[in-house]
Amino acid sequence: MHHSGNGRAGGFLGLDLPCPTRLVWRMPEDVIRVRGARQHNLQNIDVDIPRHKLVVLTGVSGSGKSSLAFDTLFAEGQRRYVQSLSAYARQFLDQMQKPDVDFIEGLSPAVAIEQVHSNPNPRSTIATVTEIYDYLRVLYAVAGQPHDPQTGEKLLRSTPPEIADKVLALGEGTRVMVLSPQPPANGEDTHTLFEKLKRQGFVRVRLNGEIVELEDSLKLAANEQQQVQIVIDRLVVRADSRQRLMEAIESSLHWNEHEVQFLVNLDGSDEILSYTTEFANPRTGYVIERLTPQHFSFNTHLGACPTCEGTGMTPTPDAALLVPDESKSLADGAIKAWWARHPKVRIVFNQSVEALAKHFGAAMDVPFQTLPQAFKDALFHGTGEVAIATGWKKSDNTRSMAKPFEGLLPEIARLYQSAESDALRAALTRLMNPHACATCEGKRLKPQSLAVRLSSQTKELNIHEFTSLQIRDALGWMRELEVTEQQKAYVGELQREIVKRIEFLEQVGLGYLTLNRESGTLSGGEMQRIRLASQIGAGLAGVLYVLDEPSIGLHPSDNERLIQTLLRLRDLGNTVLVVEHDEATMRAADHIIELGPAAGPHGGKLVAQGTPAEIAANQNSITGAYLSGKTRIQATALPQTLLTENQGPRTKNSLTIHGATEHNLLNVTAAFPLGSFTCVTGPSGSGKSTLVDDILMRALRRHFYDAKDIPGKHERITGLEYLDKVVVIDQSPIGRSPRSNPATYTGAFGPIRELFAQLPLARVRGYDAGRFSFNTPGGRCEKCEGDGVIKIDMHFLADVYVTCESCKGRRYGAETLEVTFKGKNIADVLEMTVSEAARFFERNNAIAPKLRTLEDTGLGYIKLGQSGASLSGGEAQRIKLSAELAKRSTGRTLYVLDEPTTGLHSADIQTLLGVLLRLRDAGNTLIVIEHHLDVIRCADWIIDLGPGGGTEGGHILATGTPKEIAANESSVTGRFLQTHAETYVPTPGGNNS
Repeated sequence: MHHSGNGRAGGFLGLDLPCPTRLVWRMPEDVIRVRGARQHNLQNIDVDIPRHKLVVLTGVSGSGKSSLAFDTLFAEGQRRYVQSLSAYARQFLDQMQKPDVDFIEGLSPAVAIEQVHSNPNPRSTIATVTEIYDYLRVLYAVAGQPHDPQTGEKLLRSTPPEIADKVLALGEGTRVMVLSPQPPANGEDTHTLFEKLKRQGFVRVRLNGEIVELEDSLKLAANEQQQVQIVIDRLVVRADSRQRLMEAIESSLHWNEHEVQFLVNLDGSDEILSYTTEFANPRTGYVIERLTPQHFSFNTHLGACPTCEGTGMTPTPDAALLVPDESKSLADGAIKAWWARHPKVRIVFNQSVEALAKHFGAAMDVPFQTLPQAFKDALFHGTGEVAIATGWKKSDNTRSMAKPFEGLLPEIARLYQSAESDALRAALTRLMNPHACATCEGKRLKPQSLAVRLSSQTKELNIHEFTSLQIRDALGWMRELEVTEQQKAYVGELQREIVKRIEFLEQVGLGYLTLNRESGTLSGGEMQRIRLASQIGAGLAGVLYVLDEPSIGLHPSDNERLIQTLLRLRDLGNTVLVVEHDEATMRAADHIIELGPAAGPHGGKLVAQGTPAEIAANQNSITGAYLSGKTRIQATALPQTLLTENQGPRTKNSLTIHGATEHNLLNVTAAFPLGSFTCVTGPSGSGKSTLVDDILMRALRRHFYDAKDIPGKHERITGLEYLDKVVVIDQSPIGRSPRSNPATYTGAFGPIRELFAQLPLARVRGYDAGRFSFNTPGGRCEKCEGDGVIKIDMHFLADVYVTCESCKGRRYGAETLEVTFKGKNIADVLEMTVSEAARFFERNNAIAPKLRTLEDTGLGYIKLGQSGASLSGGEAQRIKLSAELAKRSTGRTLYVLDEPTTGLHSADIQTLLGVLLRLRDAGNTLIVIEHHLDVIRCADWIIDLGPGGGTEGGHILATGTPKEIAANESSVTGRFLQTHAETYVPTPGGNNS
């Protein structure tokens, strides 16, 4: 250990600690030693984390896991690395604040692999994110075989030695003149060329088909195009003339980079033989320019399809958006307008529609769906050559003008192309949906780039076809790539790099995805595993990897492969610290650290640590009770609606999707029982999200809210009449700005502000509810505009947030804070935890129920004014759940949740399950995509998809109660349910232990 001798110890820690009187030198132990961690809610904890091990950090939600893993260990590891760089390099990196900790010893450089929702950029695909596409572009540029895009014929090119061989093959004694053709030029430019050639020592040229001497005074018409071929050499084919011929060919290619010509006398007549070193079709003369990796990029003008600019999609008018509600009549405004703000345009338009309806005998006052098909076709696509009497007259004594009706869809497309104002373009966009580009058919590249192919032992593919393969198929194809002996030298390395990267994606259980899948369509778990695969590919050793619940979105059958991947990272010599609640991962860990015992201010303490066996035996450990099986998650239900032994659906009615064929679904018909809690399960990529999100959710949103998104391919959906609304509760943030918080999101802040506005002092001063908002001028502190902090731009150092000196971080002006309720002002209320506020406002019927539902979802520990950006995905999802719970239930609502157990400890899942079953017991329908076996076990009904992912999925393997699924041999989920435990029967009274 090196001591800098500056009177301070611990310089290597980046901390200013007083120098002890005596330094004791010792070998560093094989642990990361953390002392006095106080970041966020950590209670000054000391912990030793073993190095080169797989360590799982667990505990209930809000217990401080992320504060220790990401905000302390990762932040300090990253900060120390950044500190070692120059100030110039540091300006390009995110600066990290020093975490609140006394010291950390034995820390390695840290890499975080977090749950980040991927960027919805259409240009970002799995292949580009993993850099596979970069290697592919080079591979196709150097080894691909171009074809003629029109005819599909191979394009051929010759190298100088091959050209020489063909000339020598003409036979002994053949007279050959080697020519270098020049581009046609006018007389003046041709004279300039001749002068240059004379200086270079050339004697003759072939001018417009005639051999002429350069010394002769040649008269050339200034405005006529002259065709010049430089005479490089004249020779006779002999056995020893190869060297001279090669020199002539190379000299010719110096004057014309691609083409060399030979004038030969064959059978008594002169003939020109032309050879090119470029790829060309000798039959049609089609030539392709020299290929570079950019020609295969859809992000450059060289490769991208010019119509869609490389996105593969173009906005196309959609008839369903023009007439969202077919039950309306034309007179009632069935057609949605882009001219709504232009009354004159509306009058013209309405008259033309009336004229069209009159021509086809369509009534204006009947539902649109009952109108004749011929009228609908003409309305959307136009009448072609057929003229329609418009009803407009040029003057009083003329007949009505007649002209063809353009059709709404062509008209929108034409206006969109020519729109000069952003307002018109925006109005038209609302009536358009992205469709595959008609020019490239969604393939993103130019035809000449798509005509370049590589061969494998199975088939020939272009770059788009290769990236359209599933990862597992792409791996097999790339391993069997066919290349010539000559190409092996430079293709081998590219092939190895591509194979290696695809192998890692397959190893982390993503073999079912295609390489050209857009990143924005991936789940958080999939994106995290892609980043994990990239890290294994990096092959680093001695690094601290911090992972945030990598098991999210993984079926138990896929989880095993993920655990093997984590162990492989550890075996490379790294420390792998995983924030995780998954039982299988905990059992595979070398060491478990549990924080708790509760959430928020009641958490942040070290509850237990040790091997999985030691944790299971620890009486104090909440996790241990679930690991050892002492405590089980149970379905707690209201006694009157309780089912014995999961008897299945509570009603005979169901919401049914018929004939679903989107993506990998194979003509699936799925029935979701109404008034029940249904789990959709199956391995990653089996079609769960396609069925629930892409088909059901989009169709329901279109049905209830006229949404733009087009549902996936299916025949029809029945049972919609039993529902009155649909609510999606996902894990997206409740708001990205620091101003969004649980109080405003759940609607509790409105009644709180109104309560303060009713207080005597507020009424005397004339304060309204707006006075108590920190978002509008008036009551807020104007120095920090209600933020409580002021951002100071430090240029190339990190932005620093300092507490506003005017309001001392309380967001409000002094006058506003003088208004108090039970001794607390509005700023004090925002600082309260939900539990404190629920007791404080317990008698207020407008506020208390909203706060109690937050408590019921296990969020009693969060502060009312806590920034939405600081909440985890699981917390955001539960805030949304509680906001729904607080609304008056109609009993006819469909709730759709995607993995609500994300980020939840078993103890929190128990709380969540109680909330979900409360919604169900009010008569609502729940559809949950879930992998957690305990939640699946507590469902009323299960739809199990599989048996694998991608092309191996798309079937419904089994439907039924958990007991029936566990007994079903063909169900993958059933096998795990059986081994996990016997299917539990819900216990009356909700006994959780």
